[in-house]
Amino acid sequence: MHQDRELTERRIARFLAQRLTPWIWASPVPLQAEAWVCPGEPVPFTTAAAQEYRPFPPGSPWGQPWQTIWLRLSGTVPEAPPGFAAEAVIDLGFSTDMPGFQAEGLVYTADGTVLKALESTNMAVGLPFPAGSPLQLYVEASAMPNVIGDFSFLPTPLGDPGTAGTEPLYVFRRADTALLDEQVWNLAQDFTVLWGLMHELPLDSPRRANLLRAMERAAAAVSVDDVPGTAARARAELAPALGAPAAASAHLVHAVGHAHIDSAWLWPVRETRRKVARTFANVLALMDQDPDFVFAASSAQQYAWLKEDHPRLFARVAERVAEGRFVPAGGMWVETDTNLPSGESLVRQFTFGKRFFLENFGVEPLDVWLPDSFGYSGALPQIVRAAGSRWFLTQKLSWNESDVMPHHTFLWEGIDGTRVFTHFPPVDTYNSALTGQELARAERQFREKGATNLSLVPFGWGDGGGGPTREMLAAARRTASLEGSPRVQLSSPQRFFEAAEQDYAAPPVWSGEMYLQFHRGTYTSQARTKRGNRRSESLLHEAELWAAAAAVQRGEPYPYAELEAAWHTVLLGQFHDILPGSSIAWVYQDAERAYAEVAGVLEPMISRSQQVLAGAGNATLVFNAAPVPLEGTAPLAAAVPVSGPGSGTENAGLSETGGGWELSSPYLKLLVAPSGLMTSLRGPSGREMLVPGQPANLFQLFRDTPSQWDAWDVDAADRSGVLALDQAASVHAEGNRLLIRHEFGSSTIQESVSLSPDGRAVDLEVRVDWQERQKLLKLGFPAAVLADRAASEIQFGHLQRPTHSNTSWDHARFETPAHRWVHAGENGIGLALANDSTYGYDITRIGDRDAGTGTLLRASLLRAPLFPDPGADRGEHVLRFALRPDATVADAVAEGYRLNLPLRTVSGADPAGVPAPAVLTPSSVLVETVKLADDRSGDVILRLYESLGGHAELSLTPGFTVQRAVLTDLLERPAVPSLDLTAEGGSYPLHFRPFEVKTVRLHR
Repeated sequence: MHQDRELTERRIARFLAQRLTPWIWASPVPLQAEAWVCPGEPVPFTTAAAQEYRPFPPGSPWGQPWQTIWLRLSGTVPEAPPGFAAEAVIDLGFSTDMPGFQAEGLVYTADGTVLKALESTNMAVGLPFPAGSPLQLYVEASAMPNVIGDFSFLPTPLGDPGTAGTEPLYVFRRADTALLDEQVWNLAQDFTVLWGLMHELPLDSPRRANLLRAMERAAAAVSVDDVPGTAARARAELAPALGAPAAASAHLVHAVGHAHIDSAWLWPVRETRRKVARTFANVLALMDQDPDFVFAASSAQQYAWLKEDHPRLFARVAERVAEGRFVPAGGMWVETDTNLPSGESLVRQFTFGKRFFLENFGVEPLDVWLPDSFGYSGALPQIVRAAGSRWFLTQKLSWNESDVMPHHTFLWEGIDGTRVFTHFPPVDTYNSALTGQELARAERQFREKGATNLSLVPFGWGDGGGGPTREMLAAARRTASLEGSPRVQLSSPQRFFEAAEQDYAAPPVWSGEMYLQFHRGTYTSQARTKRGNRRSESLLHEAELWAAAAAVQRGEPYPYAELEAAWHTVLLGQFHDILPGSSIAWVYQDAERAYAEVAGVLEPMISRSQQVLAGAGNATLVFNAAPVPLEGTAPLAAAVPVSGPGSGTENAGLSETGGGWELSSPYLKLLVAPSGLMTSLRGPSGREMLVPGQPANLFQLFRDTPSQWDAWDVDAADRSGVLALDQAASVHAEGNRLLIRHEFGSSTIQESVSLSPDGRAVDLEVRVDWQERQKLLKLGFPAAVLADRAASEIQFGHLQRPTHSNTSWDHARFETPAHRWVHAGENGIGLALANDSTYGYDITRIGDRDAGTGTLLRASLLRAPLFPDPGADRGEHVLRFALRPDATVADAVAEGYRLNLPLRTVSGADPAGVPAPAVLTPSSVLVETVKLADDRSGDVILRLYESLGGHAELSLTPGFTVQRAVLTDLLERPAVPSLDLTAEGGSYPLHFRPFEVKTVRLHR
């Protein structure tokens, strides 16, 4: 029987591939093909249509990497008898069955109307024209190279147009009119669904045997001499098998049409803009054929591109949105990374995203749609709820290397206690084709069995776009109720979440971050882009603060448009394949130019606002944009400092000792050996903060050869291969700085060690000429504190992560992200390490029976992966750190702000100074953002957060006349329930829970 079954399966497989599929299209007639090669960047249809075209027969090679050609196809619309549909079938020379990673095309009519896209799994174009009428189509064909190839992750020149070469990548195969034989096509879909289901059933299942025999009979019913004429007979043989209903207890899948389109990845942003048009055109064409089809698409940025590039297509999308069939999802500007952007950046992802959807469609998404981001910050639940959203979706944690998430439907609790209803689709993909294998996996893996029976499956080609196909919709129809299969219901995110909430009243709780046990290298790769992001975030903070102050105090116009454009650039750069460093070289060339342009706009804006605020006189004002006092200045204010900038460093000094150098101030003493290593660090308490005998300020070079996903991953196995740079090439004093030079391979490190202006911290400036490949550079400080947990700043607060590896979950966190600081301490006092652009860390317990114990704080500085950008990170870098002994977490917070928001001075100013726009009574609550309201009312918006993880009572005193103060959501709408603040003596009392974020609107 076993051999008989295998033989029958082979016969059916061959029947499908060789005797059925070739008959799907009948009566092919070649179209006349001509081509025009676009000489540079893509052009609009009107430009392309006016060019001179030359003959371009099938077999013609085309497409240098990243090149665009336009095809003009001419012929006659065929007559389609009943049961047939007239189509054009166009094969650009697709190289694999995986769309989105190779050539693609967009098809236009002669008047410039977009019909749909062409991809390897979607080569047919419906012809909605009268039979016999002349036909002329234009195809914008993109020669996007297949950068990822066979997923071998080998270095490739294809990601940079300067190195990609000029040889054609593709050969044009065919462009025909043909008749889709609907009976044959439907027979193929019947077979596909039953074939997939059969292979997921147990070998001894009666249902499996019945399906095999039904398909055997159907295949035998088809005459090889007359496939079209006998297809109906074969379908009749399959009808009983397809008509057997699913069990009442079968898992119910909400199938949501979707197309994950990476805003940049193995292609540049310019190509993504075209991918959006192609995918959305495909979706609209499907909607014209299937009235039940619903499609969800995230990322307001992508809709904005479509509106700019294809306004007529955008108008068609708007019509479908109004019908509830084309569903804006997620509510964010892009599908952002959530580990690396600042808290305010995540806020703006929602405010700009939701406003776009509200202004253009009158729709506000209530779900957050992040299927592919590389882990999820514990700050996110609060931000999600404060943005007015209710639900969260991801599936990326299915990529975990060692541990499986214990739930698929649950409440996710953030660091402040806020909870958001969350679903993690058990199908383990956001690119489902609704195959039997995928549906069976969703049912098999679902962890809430017995409590609820609903899950969501996002279906459609993704990453490179493409979206659902008519074959996927056919699969959904056939599995709506099919014995042995989960039940499939076409749905939308909102329908699923509303049903899931009603069905599961008391889901379990997951508390804290959702750390992805994979892709840990994304905290470090492409350091220049990460520095550009951090610097841009800081400049936006300053620009908004000082522009708002100038508007309120001096009547200066507020630069709404310029700030919005800068934010759009920064938010796009935070897409989960740009900021994490996992894209091709072209993407980073664009990103670095964009950050330079942002700085070119914001730096003059800051200077202009400060000049307006400073007035005229003979004083020098020091502007402090940080929400903490720095060097004697007030938070968020400008004043004439009593002792001038750098107060406190007059007693600091650098001296040579018998065994090296000493840097000291009234607050600390640092000893540095001739090797350049730190041997002692003592703060005001006099306690030694470095582990005796353990080198500090130690640069280490690790092998970095991940088993896969080069730019994404660092492997724990590579920690064993380390070169310690424990002997500097030179160490010498220059003024109050100690300069330490290391040389290794073809690279150099020039490190400057000095004391901070207030003398309480050690400042490090690390200049690296990095020419390594497949290496990871780290910088470590062994702290003489026995910390079982260490604090790392995240958005609007911090996380305490274990420093041990007692469990597999702990061990998996061998590399973790942090924002502006990390801290390890005993009873709150310890060592703080702040940074200006470094995100990757490992913080671990060290020591043994014979040596001192402590906690190693180690920052990951630079990597050198070979894929997808073989030149990643090579070149010059400047990284800054501050090391503060005897530090509390509050001290760490202050050091982080000091490095990222340096003081600015303005000379020739009015000595009266500039008052802060808002003053808080001393507390752990900080003002993260000061800006004018987005509705251009002139009201002032303050974003406040509790920074230390405790309840706080405080008073808020505005620095200007306020008519009314109201708590709002992140979109600056009155909070629900609405809460007007009542002033007491000109100040507003506020209460904060740990890590709570509040948005206050001050009506002027």
